[in-house]
Amino acid sequence: MKTTTILTGLKPSGDLHIGNYFGSIKPFLDLYNEQKDSANFFLMVADYHALTTVRDGSILRRNIYNIVRDYLATGVDPNTVTLFRQSDNSDHLELGWILDCMVSVPFLMLAHSYKDKIAKGLDANAGLFTYPMLMAADILLYNTDLVPVGEDQRQHLEYAREAVTKFNNAYGQILKEPKEVILKNVGVIPGLDGQKMSKSYGNTIPLFGTREEIQKAVMSIVTDSTGERPENVYAIHSLFRSKGQLESLYSEHVGQYKYLKEALIEDIDSLVAPMREKRNDINDGDIRKILVEGVEKAKIQSTDTLRKVRDAIGINI
Repeated sequence: MKTTTILTGLKPSGDLHIGNYFGSIKPFLDLYNEQKDSANFFLMVADYHALTTVRDGSILRRNIYNIVRDYLATGVDPNTVTLFRQSDNSDHLELGWILDCMVSVPFLMLAHSYKDKIAKGLDANAGLFTYPMLMAADILLYNTDLVPVGEDQRQHLEYAREAVTKFNNAYGQILKEPKEVILKNVGVIPGLDGQKMSKSYGNTIPLFGTREEIQKAVMSIVTDSTGERPENVYAIHSLFRSKGQLESLYSEHVGQYKYLKEALIEDIDSLVAPMREKRNDINDGDIRKILVEGVEKAKIQSTDTLRKVRDAIGINI
């Protein structure tokens, strides 16, 4: 029977927030719990991608440890999930360069993530520009079938499929087309100001913050004093309760914004507190051991894919 391969990853560009959890980690864990007996799971720390924005080596190093710690705390089992670091496997950079040679400059200029960052005045470095092809390489190396991502990453999967088409048209059916998995209703996680929750926007609720940090963030959610319901609070709250529960809660406390924010604080902390406790018990030595073992497993598949690619393009002689 055919085995499904599922892969996702996060950049260690800062502390994780609840948007990362609901947009990427939770969909991955849901798929894992549903298919752990019939699928292969890869979970990547995308540290090379973080270089497009992080310019402090000590911060990146700390973030790498923290994101692995976060994965483990949320329920990832490294015995059944291949948890590895992108930079430990040079196959990613090699295939990324090969895919760069498959696509045009105008094609990459259409990427939403690139245009969005340029519009915000961020440095247009070459890594940011070619980001979609390195992400495509991350996915294609492992013959990935499904990629759990946030709605904002949908275009990157389209770019990966376009890269597959261009490569296969030139060299034969070598690479597999992946599909995205976006959890219904949480494809885009709203932030404190109603925009997409993002570290770069400064509108996040920390995933593993203390109760006081969570409280501070929630109490700063922008509300519209002219409405009966604080829409930004409601949108975030919908991640934690069913629609029926929320309708009852919000209809019983119309206009009581402080009460509704406090209810959201309780729901967030109820989810986070057990994971936060588990996270505090994970040390750096355990993390290093997991990453060494993980990349050894990851290379079994990536090396095979890259060998086929190198054969096809004529690099292997």
